[in-house]
Amino acid sequence: MVDFLGWPVLRQVTGRDRLGRGHAVQSERSRTLEPRTVTADRVVDSVCPYCAVGCAQKVFVKDEKVVQIEGSPASPISRGRLCPKGSASKQLVTSATRVTQVRYRRPFATEWEDLDLDTAMDMIADRVIKTRKEFWEWEADGNRTRRTMGIASLGGATLDNEENYLMKKLYTAMGAIQIENQARI
Repeated sequence: MVDFLGWPVLRQVTGRDRLGRGHAVQSERSRTLEPRTVTADRVVDSVCPYCAVGCAQKVFVKDEKVVQIEGSPASPISRGRLCPKGSASKQLVTSATRVTQVRYRRPFATEWEDLDLDTAMDMIADRVIKTRKEFWEWEADGNRTRRTMGIASLGGATLDNEENYLMKKLYTAMGAIQIENQARI
């Protein structure tokens, strides 16, 4: 026999919880649940990495693993709210498919290989220096230019103003003039 009085809609209509925000919508299981945030060892303040807005986040950590990420109510920007991307940012650090090593595929190769970070950084530095030297232009059409046309930068939408500022300074110091970011597009 089916217990119709146990249905949430009937409990809501016939009980004191007319708006369905409390007892009417709880099941036996949901009454015993407790949030992951209760068992956290510590809470770390952070900033959402997805866009330049800079919504503050509270990262709940248990046994040195992220168990929950929520918006911080102390933030004057987001007042504790996160967009769908920010709400899903826990997956950035906990996803089983997250790449945690430098992956490199050599020219004309068909397979990826793992590199240690120092090797990858040295490879990047060597290529930047080589490209800068190869495409360096002291002057063009009789005008002093002191620039390289072989290096350009297009910053992503996840960079905030400070990061874009540093990128602009770095590439300008290297002599690049083709510097853009999605933050202003």
